[in-house]
Amino acid sequence: MLGDKIAKLGRILVIDDEPEITEIIKAYMSNAGYEVEVENQPQNGLGDAKNFKPNVIILDIQMPFMDGYEVCSQLRADPDTAETPVLFLTGKDAREDQGKAFGVGGDFYIKKPFSCQRLLQMVKTIMLTSNKPA
Repeated sequence: MLGDKIAKLGRILVIDDEPEITEIIKAYMSNAGYEVEVENQPQNGLGDAKNFKPNVIILDIQMPFMDGYEVCSQLRADPDTAETPVLFLTGKDAREDQGKAFGVGGDFYIKKPFSCQRLLQMVKTIMLTSNKPA
């Protein structure tokens, strides 16, 4: 029964270098009925996006070795992930950060600290309005 609920709600990939953040999001979203994968290494997140085929990607901006802007740019350049909605979840809040996030192909932007409830509402909205089937 739970497997049916997960399949119905969809898949979420979280790419953030802070394990505490990814585990909180995974627990909350899994509890809400989503199938969630997390990745703390941004370069590995690109492969995870292709293999896991998420309905939405939650992506941090400030990460070592490859920032979220670069990850999003590479996701958009790959036909397998080009249409997957990207929600930036970040501590950066300057207007130019939001502009750059949207400029590289991000679809949504939430500033840390964040409410899990608000994040869940955003994910639900994305799932309802996305062309990518759950």
